[in-house]
Amino acid sequence: MMNHKQRHHFKKLLLAELRRHAQHIDEEQARALDIANDDLKESSDLALRDVIEELALKLSDHESKIVADIDQALMRMREGSYGMCVRCGRKIDERRLEAVPTARYDAACQAEIEAARGDGAGPSL
Repeated sequence: MMNHKQRHHFKKLLLAELRRHAQHIDEEQARALDIANDDLKESSDLALRDVIEELALKLSDHESKIVADIDQALMRMREGSYGMCVRCGRKIDERRLEAVPTARYDAACQAEIEAARGDGAGPSL
């Protein structure tokens, strides 16, 4: 289990990430809408409008997923299970948590999950 100092450190990391991403959701949605509005004034091209709307949705979906991952990590912290792999129960290496504070899996389980899914393209949370 993590000691109080470690938990406090990772909680600060998670809250800083949460603030950063919560701020991005509104900024990116607003920016995407501004771009869409500007383009619509100059063009009635509906295909362009669809692309911009889809891009705006993808940005907010990605940011929303990150915020949800942070929220889940904070919930695990409250429950006392933060830093433990939710799949095998082993302790997640502290260096992994430093790099990915929202990590739910230890490196071995993460690698198995990605191999099973066929994801070779970097860590997923």
